[in-house]
Amino acid sequence: MPASPVQRWFLLAQVIAVCAIPAGLYAQPRGPQMPAPPPMRFVSRDERSQLTASKDSKARLRTTIEIAEVHLGRAEVSTSEKKFDQASEEVGRYLGLIDDARRVLADLNRDKNSTRDLYRRFEIALRAHVPRLAVIRRTTPADFAGHIKTAEEFARDTRSEALDSFYGHSVLREDAGNQKKPVPIREQPDANKRP
Repeated sequence: MPASPVQRWFLLAQVIAVCAIPAGLYAQPRGPQMPAPPPMRFVSRDERSQLTASKDSKARLRTTIEIAEVHLGRAEVSTSEKKFDQASEEVGRYLGLIDDARRVLADLNRDKNSTRDLYRRFEIALRAHVPRLAVIRRTTPADFAGHIKTAEEFARDTRSEALDSFYGHSVLREDAGNQKKPVPIREQPDANKRP
């Protein structure tokens, strides 16, 4: 049975009404965007086996620094290519290696000259890494930049720890008897008082 003109106009009005509704009403409402997750610190099995295969602490530290620099370089490349998830993953692997080296050095006898030399090498390597992390942070979107800043602060704090361990035995402390005693407030001359 053919449609009457009223039914056709009604059908046409429905089609126009449906087409006139913006597509945004059909889309799911977007909630607040989740921030990027922090980089997971870890050392892979292959890297762990390379580190344990090292014959002594010096070789282990050298291997750790070399692998960490590879991950830091990959993070720089990923950042320049705007692959921020991969850069974050590489920073996490870098942090895992630095944390591992820090723990290994902490277990060594600090009174030995060889241990102090290891701390010195570690500090020199970290000195070069901190500015590289700062460059990565500056070219990273805000979602990831906070985590890179945390990594930069971790590297800076680890470097300070290495310096403290290296110089811990040779720093002269000031004697407590030579310090000036504070003057109580009531004994200080009143600068605002007129004679």
